[in-house]
Amino acid sequence: MKTSVQTRKNGVQNNVQGTARVDARTKNLVKRLKPGEIAVIDHVDIDRVSAESLIECRPAFIINVACSVTGNYPNLGPLMIAASGIPILDEVGDRVFEELTEGDEVEVIGNGVYRDGELVSRGCLLTLAEIEMRVESSKRRLGRHLGDFAANTMELLEAEKEILLESVDLPSINTRFSGRHALVVVRGHDHKSDLRSLKPYIRETRPVLVAVDGGADALLEMGYKPDMIVGDMDSVTDDALKSGAELVVHGYADGRAPGKKRLEELGLPCTVFHYMGTSEDIAMLVAFEKGSELIALVGGHNSLVEFLDKDRKGMASTFLVRLRVGTTLVDAKGISQLYQARAKAWHLALVVMVALLVMVIVILLSEPVRQLISVLALRFEVWLMKLQSLF
Repeated sequence: MKTSVQTRKNGVQNNVQGTARVDARTKNLVKRLKPGEIAVIDHVDIDRVSAESLIECRPAFIINVACSVTGNYPNLGPLMIAASGIPILDEVGDRVFEELTEGDEVEVIGNGVYRDGELVSRGCLLTLAEIEMRVESSKRRLGRHLGDFAANTMELLEAEKEILLESVDLPSINTRFSGRHALVVVRGHDHKSDLRSLKPYIRETRPVLVAVDGGADALLEMGYKPDMIVGDMDSVTDDALKSGAELVVHGYADGRAPGKKRLEELGLPCTVFHYMGTSEDIAMLVAFEKGSELIALVGGHNSLVEFLDKDRKGMASTFLVRLRVGTTLVDAKGISQLYQARAKAWHLALVVMVALLVMVIVILLSEPVRQLISVLALRFEVWLMKLQSLF
């Protein structure tokens, strides 16, 4: 791997050379992107989850065929990337995908992309100030988006109301939920931090671990084995799919189930659950209908911006499922920010003082210890007397 950074301008690297990783789907690219390489993506309005994945890979540069922040809504992904020190060359055009292939050595000079010294394409070098300005400007459009979102949700509510009013025809599920807690892990914003904060809860209650697509890899990274994986199976690794978890493929209302083909190619058995909602909704429904006492959700999507990040125009199914699940659901999103335990200096001092106090009490109350101290004191006096006699 060859990477070089030669100059900086306005806080942005403008001469970077490295190996290109090329993929139109960001979630596929991050699986093979290594530190110091150059990510070439085609991602309109980079969302927070994708941004977090890219930042974890620590590329030297990001080249985006599309517009990273259109200003349609305040997507914070590009802001997070720029704040982490990774520069973005934006809107370079489709020609980059035609000219560059995986593993090519490319160089970004200013706003141009070069291979073997020849210009491939030009784009817009995004600065932190430019991104902040676009995000702030887009916040004024949130009112209009909220109105459209609410209207779409109401339309879908009429079509999907049977989710709430009628019983759900669940497929055959082998995982036992009855009488147990269920922890549903979604690949959402801060899901890894929240999952780390829940380690004591997982250790004490041993809940059923239900992963939604890429949430399975997050569980494996933390040292846990998922009991069930639900989803389209497009953003989860083969290792996670082969971990022994029960696999439930999200089938769409039109009869399609794209994830089933991948599992068949891997030779893995699966169950298809046809449902018009999201994979996240399916995971909660399965846990609830199978008798979970409590459902803890990590990385779930709640806010308008998060739904827009997912390119969803309404939240009818999510709204109805949450109504159906009711008080059984506990949303653990943001728990890592709610409370962060830190050991302070006075805490440590207090522990030392308590330990010394315990030792003093033991000495005062223990007859054998007092006798031992007396013997040692006597021997010390005898030693001093012998020492004095020598002089």
